[in-house]
Amino acid sequence: MAFSLRFMLFSSLLLHLLFLTSEAKQSYRPKALVLPVSKDASTLQYLTTINQRTPLVSVNVVLDLGGQDLWVDCDQGYNSTTYRPARCHSSQCSLAKAIPSCSGCYSTPKPGCYNNTCEVVVDNTVTHDATAEDLGDDVVSVHSTDGSNPGRVVTVSHFLFVCAPHYILKGLANGAKGMAGLGRTHISLPSQFSAAFSFPKKFAICLSSSTSSNGVLFFGDGPYKFLLNVDASTILMYTKLFVNPVSNARLYYSGDDSVEYYIGVNSIKVNDKAVSLNTTLLSINSKTGYGGTKISTVNPYTVMETSIYKAVTQAFIEAAASRNITRVAGVSPFGVCFSSKNVGSTRVGPAVPWIDLVLESESLYWRIFGANSMVEVTNDVLCLGFLDGGSNPRTSIVIGGYQLEDNLLQFDVAKSRLGFTSSLLFRQTTCANFNFTSTA
Repeated sequence: MAFSLRFMLFSSLLLHLLFLTSEAKQSYRPKALVLPVSKDASTLQYLTTINQRTPLVSVNVVLDLGGQDLWVDCDQGYNSTTYRPARCHSSQCSLAKAIPSCSGCYSTPKPGCYNNTCEVVVDNTVTHDATAEDLGDDVVSVHSTDGSNPGRVVTVSHFLFVCAPHYILKGLANGAKGMAGLGRTHISLPSQFSAAFSFPKKFAICLSSSTSSNGVLFFGDGPYKFLLNVDASTILMYTKLFVNPVSNARLYYSGDDSVEYYIGVNSIKVNDKAVSLNTTLLSINSKTGYGGTKISTVNPYTVMETSIYKAVTQAFIEAAASRNITRVAGVSPFGVCFSSKNVGSTRVGPAVPWIDLVLESESLYWRIFGANSMVEVTNDVLCLGFLDGGSNPRTSIVIGGYQLEDNLLQFDVAKSRLGFTSSLLFRQTTCANFNFTSTA
């Protein structure tokens, strides 16, 4: 009986993947897709624009690297002639791992309000609010790319998403109508795009440090070309991606893995000097899901468990003092700040001690330079952009958005590996240097 159930679920998933592929109606098959990524100055959230519905509407959504799905406010102004609810027990519901019960609606049918529709989690990972709402599908259009420019617009006719209530937008950037999940699920953006166009299940993100110039999000393989003829795909270093066997979503089934992206940080160095840490915190506890290091676009800054934070910041303070950099009072939310008086400038930001996240071996590390470690809070004060996460956080180290900016990260889900460039500033380019002038 268990085998029969597994076979039925597998068959329904396969059927829907084939359905997604057949519904990409154009004969042209792109090798990759591209979306712009902006940074909101007020919330420090990263947003992209999804072109959805019939007629098409540009919808601003907050990017969530570890998010489960695309969810959009359907309460206010969702009008489309091509919206279709996902009926209970359909292949779409199986693909989305919908909750067992079916929804009912006692008002006029509309997107987000149909009888006999399956429900999927809507998770606002900014405010940590969650609910279960109707699953549906609609048209989504996006630019293809050759890695250098946006190309022809291509369409997925039945892109799965969740219809969210308006109230759950609370905490999102002004104008945002939902969130776009890039996590390890069958209905995240990377999974649906790769299924629709039969390209590798991988994506790359390059966040701009500017609130006035866009970064870029690629789906599919490289090249990833930036101005000054830098192809970031040629300078990637690779490390293993880990799966946390315990989900930390607000709503989930017992036994679900986390859909977020973890890497194996084995040690941390400041100016090549190892920091003394409780290394058990760097591993994921397979029973509780606690510990480890994950990457987040929702956290604006890197957050560390208290003992790790204290050890790293103390090592940084001592290394800074050896350069005659003077510590000053902290400026919220930062606990460690310095006078900028004796801090020089380099191609990769303020001339401060560098921080290495050492990965599988001593020779493989993610180096964080001043551009990604120091936050200018006033003309005279620079603060270390790391926050104290408390004594018992779910994840020991959460690498936040500020530390990702002007670094290209490629998430190769099929091969379970992360490609990373370290700072593109070394190459005299930035994540804002992708040419969004269309060649189509």
